[in-house]
Amino acid sequence: MRYILEHFGVAVAAVTGVLAARGKRVDLFGVIVLAVVTAFGGGTIRDLCLGSAPVFWVQDPRFLLNAVVVAVATFFVARLHPFPVTALLVADAFALALFTMAGAEKALSLQASPGIVVAMGVITGVAGGMLRDALTGEVPLVLRTQIYLYATAALAGALAFVLLNCWLPDVRTNMIAAIVITLGLRLGAIRWKVTLPEFEPKPDTPEP
Repeated sequence: MRYILEHFGVAVAAVTGVLAARGKRVDLFGVIVLAVVTAFGGGTIRDLCLGSAPVFWVQDPRFLLNAVVVAVATFFVARLHPFPVTALLVADAFALALFTMAGAEKALSLQASPGIVVAMGVITGVAGGMLRDALTGEVPLVLRTQIYLYATAALAGALAFVLLNCWLPDVRTNMIAAIVITLGLRLGAIRWKVTLPEFEPKPDTPEP
């Protein structure tokens, strides 16, 4: 199931890479680079951390073909029919949920400890988007205020996956449940503008 999730995740992440290029005056080659970095960033870091070589998209070049074809198609479709502003956030939510579970399941399959499974899930989910935002000169989504439970949703989904595996032996069902949790939290937070408290130091009390 991880293979299917990663292919869907790569496709959706490639779409977010293209949409993030809007207004940045990037040509087709630049759009493809953004799409590929977004699609492969998190999974590459995960595989390097886990010592899984070669990394997933080098081992199976069909992932690269997937990302490039989707990026080119999205590039031309978006030029004819501009996507709404919220399309990037929604597409990114799907990529987040799919990649989080793909990363967590791979770590689990390699007999990683529960904490590492959660960490690899979160890293796989958010790292590609962070690299995409850095390349486009934006503050990464995961670091922005008013971001509406981005990494938090990935963390909750990965934790749910680990806990479910403690009680239920069906990894596939647990992955689906955790994807629903991650996606539901992220989309719900976007819809109702749910955020975590910001760090704001207490202002200095003026001297009398």
